[in-house]
Amino acid sequence: MAKDAIDTRHYDVIVAPHITEKATLLSEHNAVVFKVADKATKPEIKAAVEALFNVKVTAVNTLTQKGKTKRWKGKPYKRSDVKKAVVTLAPGQSIDVTSGI
Repeated sequence: MAKDAIDTRHYDVIVAPHITEKATLLSEHNAVVFKVADKATKPEIKAAVEALFNVKVTAVNTLTQKGKTKRWKGKPYKRSDVKKAVVTLAPGQSIDVTSGI
């Protein structure tokens, strides 16, 4: 029963893969980019990626992308902030983000 609770927490930490040109270039250096929960810490992100994808993580770098101010029908609004994690994997390991979990 405790394992199920840990697994659901891992799914709450990792929101989605972040697939862009820059993220694709990082994959050549054995790194993968994920959108993560705003309150997620680096150790939580590392544990979640290792548990969900069965890989060894060597480093986790995080950044918070601030939401842009946009206008819609003349009225300003702000997009939500997004926290991203650049996860570096051990040599010889990889994650196929297009296949899902």
